Amino acid sequence: MNDDLEDVFAERRRLLSLAYRMTGTLADAEDIVQETYLRWYRLEEPERADIVNPAGWLTRVASRIALDLLASARRRREQYIGQWLPEPVPAGMFDGTAPDPGHTGTASASPVDPLDRVTLDDAVSTALLVVLESMTPAERVAFVLHDVFAVPFDEIAQIVRRSPAAVRQLATAGRRHVRENRTTVVPRDEHDRAVRAFLRAAQAGDVDQLMRVLAPDVQLWSDGGGVVTAALNVIEGPDRVARFVLGVDAKMPELTHQVEPTSGGLGVLLRTGDLVAGVMNFRVQNGLVTDVWIMLNPAKLTGWLPTPGTNEGRHDA
Repeated sequence: MNDDLEDVFAERRRLLSLAYRMTGTLADAEDIVQETYLRWYRLEEPERADIVNPAGWLTRVASRIALDLLASARRRREQYIGQWLPEPVPAGMFDGTAPDPGHTGTASASPVDPLDRVTLDDAVSTALLVVLESMTPAERVAFVLHDVFAVPFDEIAQIVRRSPAAVRQLATAGRRHVRENRTTVVPRDEHDRAVRAFLRAAQAGDVDQLMRVLAPDVQLWSDGGGVVTAALNVIEGPDRVARFVLGVDAKMPELTHQVEPTSGGLGVLLRTGDLVAGVMNFRVQNGLVTDVWIMLNPAKLTGWLPTPGTNEGRHDA
């Protein structure tokens, strides 16, 4: 295998990371990456030879495919049964894919604002991915490419087929969504203390103790995809959320819980025997849990499947 092909293959993890941030599911991300490589292989040899920066070419193609997929995904989610949530992934799944402007040719001319640094520190957290769902496809692509992967506006303009000025506005709109719909990320140790307190209270079966770790405006979403039982509507308020959580445990005594690092801090794995039946992710503010996201849809638990030949969950891509 020549060096050029090795360089192309080496981009797979980064492309998967980019596509996951754009779509919110590993299945869609895998489809995007596969189609991107198919388009590379379909090129004639002279066409590939003319590509000065294969990594940049792959990024542009993957982004265009993601843009098209996001438009159709929005229509599919209108028919989705119950709440749609992004797929949670284990911590470190995309290690080695940190933003690198060199991948696309030239570095971004605009410095990263300290407020935007928050989005870089937890760029695959459920909290951020939920906000990304509120963006238009073009806003999401522009925001992910510029604010997470440091792609310059003029290159993004070629992808979304708009002027650089329009792309700058798209990224600004995306950033505004993040600032308006998502509170500041708390220190990881504060987040993890609240999650451990939540789990202790839930395991004790004490409603009052559990309510004490929940914010007054706490909300809970659960995604079963119409495949497994889940709450169809958002559950709001400490009393209702606490009773829902304890009710699930009472109805399913075979469930076991364990804290596990996720891309957004500690989460809770729900197991039935050796099977991962669900993943709970949390948002924390002022030491209290403000949001609970429960993924129960088996199709969106693929990141937690055992690695072939081992008894361990999958922690790579």
